[in-house]
Amino acid sequence: MYLTNEEERMYQGEYGDTVRKSMEILIALGDIYEAEKLVDITSAQISGVSYKTIGDAGLDYLEDLALDKLTSAKVPSTLNPAGTDLDNWKQLGFSKNFAEKQNKIVDAYGALGISKTCTCTPYLVGNVPRFKDYVAWSESSAVAYVNSVIGARTNREGGPGALAAAICGKTALYGYHLEENRKATTIFELEDEISGIDYGSLGYIVGKEVGDGVPYFILDKNNYINNKPTNNNLKSLGAALASSGAVALYHIEKITPEFQIAEKDDINSDNSNKIAISAEDIKETSENLTSSIKNEADLVCLGCPHASLEEIEEIAKLVKGKKVKNDLWVCTSINVKAAADRMGYTKAIEDAGGLCVCDTCMVVAPIEELGYEAIGVNSAKAANYVPSMCGLDVIYDSLENLIKFK
Repeated sequence: MYLTNEEERMYQGEYGDTVRKSMEILIALGDIYEAEKLVDITSAQISGVSYKTIGDAGLDYLEDLALDKLTSAKVPSTLNPAGTDLDNWKQLGFSKNFAEKQNKIVDAYGALGISKTCTCTPYLVGNVPRFKDYVAWSESSAVAYVNSVIGARTNREGGPGALAAAICGKTALYGYHLEENRKATTIFELEDEISGIDYGSLGYIVGKEVGDGVPYFILDKNNYINNKPTNNNLKSLGAALASSGAVALYHIEKITPEFQIAEKDDINSDNSNKIAISAEDIKETSENLTSSIKNEADLVCLGCPHASLEEIEEIAKLVKGKKVKNDLWVCTSINVKAAADRMGYTKAIEDAGGLCVCDTCMVVAPIEELGYEAIGVNSAKAANYVPSMCGLDVIYDSLENLIKFK
C-alpha cells in the first residue's frame, strides 16, 4: 500500500508510539482489503466503550494508550454508548465497581482527545460529516445512517480501527469509500404504506435477506411518497438492517441522496433481484420479534438508537399528567437530554415516574443484573440483541402499547 512521506514517518514512530501502533492497524487493514492508499477523514465514531463488552482487558489497553501524553485525536471524534449513565448510575441500580471501571474507560478515551459524549447517534450531537466526506465510524446503526442518509463514506469499522483512524486522521481506501461498492444489490418494493415501528420490522426482514448487501427500497409504489419517512424512521430502519444483517448502506428511491447512483435498472432487468414486501410480512415479523410470554414489560426501554429531541417530545406528551405503571427509561445522549430539560420534556417524563437516561442503552448496559424479566422496546435492533446480549425476553411494540398507566 502506498504511503506518503508523512504517513511513512507516522509509521516509523516519529510522532510517538501510539501513532505508530495506530498506523500499524490502519496499514494492516488496508493490506487485508487490498487498499491502494490511505485517505484523510473528517471525523470518527468509536465503539468498544461499554465495560460490559470490553472488560478489564479493554480498559488496560486504553489506559496504556492514554499514557502517551503527546497523542491526541486528529479529527472530531465521539464515543459509542457506555455501559451505564456515567453520572446517575446509582439511581439506575448499577454497581459501584462497574460504574467506576466504566468511567475509567471513558476517561482514557478523553485523555486521547476523544469527546466523552457517549452516543450511537453522533449526528444528533454535532458529529455531522458532509456529503461524500471520508469518515471512520464503527457503531452499526450510525454507519448505516451516515452512509445512507447523509451520504458520507465509511466502512463498518471495528473499535480499534476507528480509534486508530481518529488518532491518525486517516483510514484505508476500500469498501464503501469507493463509489463502485455503493451500488444496490437487491430491490425491495413495499406494497403498502408503513409507519412507526414498521420501519424497524422492514429493516429486520431485509437485513436477514441481504446480509452485507446494499438494499434499494421503493416505498412509493402506490404513491405513498407524500408520507415521506422522517429522519427518525430512517434511523430505525438502518439500525434494524445493521443488526439482523450487516448492512452498512441502503438507498430509498427519491429519498436518500445517492439513490440515483444505485443503478437499480441494471439489477432489475429480469426481476430476479426484486422482492415485494407486504403489510402482512411486516406484521408477522413484528409479532415474531416479541420473545416474552408476558403481556406487560417490567421495564420499557426506549431510545435504541438514542432518542432524538422529537422522539423525547412524543414520549413526554404521551405520559404528561399520568403515572407510568412500568419502569421507564428513555435513553439518549447528554446533549439531547440538556435540550429536553430546557423544553420541559424531562420533567414530564420524570413526573410520570420515568427516567431520561444518558450515555447508555439497554443493549450494552448490564440490565440483566437488575431483576427484570421482560423488556419492552420499540426498536427492532433492541428486540434482536437484548435476548442474546442480556438473556432477557422482549416485548416489541409501539410506545403507545408498551407504556401502561396506573
